[in-house]
Amino acid sequence: MAAVAQYVRGALRPRLPLLSVALRTSPRLLCAATQQKNTGQNLEEDQSQNEQKVEPSSAEKLLAEEKARLEEQLKEVTDKYKRALADAENIRQRSQKLVEEAKLYGIQSFCKDLLEVADILEKATESVPKEEIKDDNPHLKSLYEGLVMTEVQIQKVFKKHGLLRLNPVGAKFDPYEHEALFHAPVEGQEPGTIALVSKIGYKLHGRTLRPALVGVVKDA
Repeated sequence: MAAVAQYVRGALRPRLPLLSVALRTSPRLLCAATQQKNTGQNLEEDQSQNEQKVEPSSAEKLLAEEKARLEEQLKEVTDKYKRALADAENIRQRSQKLVEEAKLYGIQSFCKDLLEVADILEKATESVPKEEIKDDNPHLKSLYEGLVMTEVQIQKVFKKHGLLRLNPVGAKFDPYEHEALFHAPVEGQEPGTIALVSKIGYKLHGRTLRPALVGVVKDA
C-alpha cells in the first residue's frame, strides 16, 4: 500500500504545476468571458437604443412634413380669404359710387330738357326793347318783369340741384367746358381767351352738362 501511494504521488507531481497554472489563469478567462458577455449585451442595448432613436426621427420627419403641408395650405387659404375681402370691398366701393352718382346725375336728362326752357326765357328777356319798358306801357313792362322773375327763379332751382351756368367771357378756353365755334383776332385781348359766348353752358355737380358755345381769340 505504501508503495502504491508513493506511485500515485509520483504520477501527480509532474501535473501539479499545470493545474496551478490553470487555476491561476481561470479567473482571467472567466473575467474575459464576462466582459465579452457584457460587451455583447451593451452592443445589443446600443443597437436597440439606436433603433429607438431612428424610429422617433422618422416620426418627427413625417410630422414636420405634415406641418409644412398644413402651413402651406393655411397660407393659401389666408391669401384667398384676403383677396376675397379685397374684392368684396372694391365691389362695395364701386356700388356705393354708382349709387351716389345715380343720386347726383339721375336728373341729368331732365336738366337738359329744362335748359332749353331757360334758353327761351333768356332770349325772350333779351328781345324786349329796354327803351320801351316804361310806365306808360304797363303791359310790356309787366311782361318783361314776369320774364325776368321767371328766369331768376329757374336759376335758383338749377342752383339748388347743383346745376350752374357757364358764362366764360374773358376766361381761358377749356375744351372740357367750352366748344369753340370760331377763332378770330381781337385787339386788346390775349390769344386763347374767350371773346364771345354764343350759348350759355351748364355744369351739373362739377360735371359739364352742356359746354358753352364760344368764340376764341387768336393771334393776329
